[in-house]
Amino acid sequence: MLPSEKQMQIDFNKINIVTDCLKVLSNPDRLKILCVLINGEINVHTIEKMTDIHQPTLSQQLTVLRKSSLVATRRDGKQIFYQISDEKILVIMQTLYGLYCQ
Repeated sequence: MLPSEKQMQIDFNKINIVTDCLKVLSNPDRLKILCVLINGEINVHTIEKMTDIHQPTLSQQLTVLRKSSLVATRRDGKQIFYQISDEKILVIMQTLYGLYCQ
C-alpha cells in the first residue's frame, strides 16, 4: 500500500452524493452551461448564444442544475442571471479543463 493510500479514508456514506453530482455533470448540455458559467454570472440569453443550446432544452437543463443546487439565480427585471453556487463544482470544472482542454 502506498503512503498516500493509507492516509485516504473513503466515506462510503458520501457515495450517493458523488454519483448524483456526476450524473448531473454527465449531460453534455449541462456541462456546456457550467463551462460558460465558470468565469461568473451570465444571463440566460448569453448562455443560449455561447452554448448554442436553444429553448426549451436550455430551460430544462438550467432547471436540473438549479434543483441540484449547482447553480443559483438572480432576477434583474425580466432577465435571469445564473452563476455556479457550489465551490466543489468550480474545482471539478477546473480539473476537467486541466485534463481535457489544455
